[in-house]
Amino acid sequence: MTHYYLIGICGTAMASLAGMLKARGHEVTGSDAHVYPPMSDELARLGIPVNLGYDPAHLAHRRPDVVVIGNAIPRGNPEVEYVLEQRWRYASLPEVLRQEFLWGRRVLVVTGTHGKTTTTALAAHVLTVGGLEPTFLVGGVAENFGSSFRVTESDYVVLEGDEYDTAYFDKGPKFMHYLPEIGIVNNVEFDHADIYPNLDAVKLAFRRFVNLIPRNGACIVGFDSPHARDVAAQAWAPVEGFALDAPDALWRAHDLEYTANGMRFRVSRAGMPWATFELPTFGAFNVRNALAVIAAATRWGVSPERIATGLATFRAVKRRMEVRGEVGGITVIDDFAHHPTAVRETLEALARRFPGRPLTAVFEPRSWSSRKRVFQAAYAEAFDAARQVVIAPVFESAKVAEDDRFSPEQLGADLTARGKTAVVRAGAEAIVEYLLGHLQPREVVAILSNGGFDGLHDKLLQALNRKTSQG
Repeated sequence: MTHYYLIGICGTAMASLAGMLKARGHEVTGSDAHVYPPMSDELARLGIPVNLGYDPAHLAHRRPDVVVIGNAIPRGNPEVEYVLEQRWRYASLPEVLRQEFLWGRRVLVVTGTHGKTTTTALAAHVLTVGGLEPTFLVGGVAENFGSSFRVTESDYVVLEGDEYDTAYFDKGPKFMHYLPEIGIVNNVEFDHADIYPNLDAVKLAFRRFVNLIPRNGACIVGFDSPHARDVAAQAWAPVEGFALDAPDALWRAHDLEYTANGMRFRVSRAGMPWATFELPTFGAFNVRNALAVIAAATRWGVSPERIATGLATFRAVKRRMEVRGEVGGITVIDDFAHHPTAVRETLEALARRFPGRPLTAVFEPRSWSSRKRVFQAAYAEAFDAARQVVIAPVFESAKVAEDDRFSPEQLGADLTARGKTAVVRAGAEAIVEYLLGHLQPREVVAILSNGGFDGLHDKLLQALNRKTSQG
């Protein structure tokens, strides 16, 4: 048994790794400056002690065997500095994941600018229904499992492969540490403007990932994404394309139909009818996610019938078009969308999911890419499906140079010019106050942020409840 100490343990991936290590029989402790649900609750449920704040005394009290340093933890962190001064053994999350769980196993790694989390959760569920019982780690709570991870004795592993950097001492992408037998590249766009200078740098990272896949594996690529095609062009592994629109893709979805509960679609393989599927999530992008999983599961021998059962019983991922509550006919949705493409596709899917109902988008520029000016113009076109848009200030705006900073006011002006009602409001309380006075009957409110947004979802639902009870 090894004692692992995780610095930054409440991050989604770090907390998941902590649970996986505990399940493997190791001792796990850690620390974080911001301890909050859902990961704090999950760590408590698992019986993993968490120190609040970063203090060398936490480490000096009892020396761990390995210190795992999260990728959000910089030099200057008191615990990091203590570990370096003591010459103790330290590692990144991907290093530990590879060492403990990946060597010698059959690994499916899901990558792409969009859809990684949902596709990973869907793959884990479909492969489980198919009898493969994979170990998995996903960047969100997979509703079918009630967890973001699982450890099994199976030979199969499913991982969400992140192109973000690994640690302060390893600026390469996390997914370069994984050992894919099958690699999914859903799509490729410019993102993570804090670490990638341009699209070419993003594509180079994905090319390097594709180069990890062995010749007896498979590179499963979204052919509707031209940049994903590019990065797979020189793959050593066989390439299987999937698409809605690309006629040369091996796997294609046809006749997409929005139903009361999700999507129905037909799939062809090599131009021949293959099967019909139902998926209880909405949006063409989720059909693309499902196509990638269909291709991967088929490579590992899962039958079309088992795949169909897996897709039909999928219960999505928390914070992906998640209905947080409905009060007085107002529905509050929580979604992780922050890149303009994800914002646009999410709102379009919600408009199809709730036909005829007005749609309000509440957007927080919180991710590094959304805090920078790089997508300023693209955001103006991302909200077309919404009736009105409420924009929050840039999160921790002082960390972004003013001449490079996204402007909520400019977005508001651009949206107004496109005929939208658009306002900028600072703070959850001010946003709730505005919404209470400007929501129409049966409105759907989509709250879009990759962070907690100051508890806006619960505050809005509580305010709606008070308003409803007061008549």
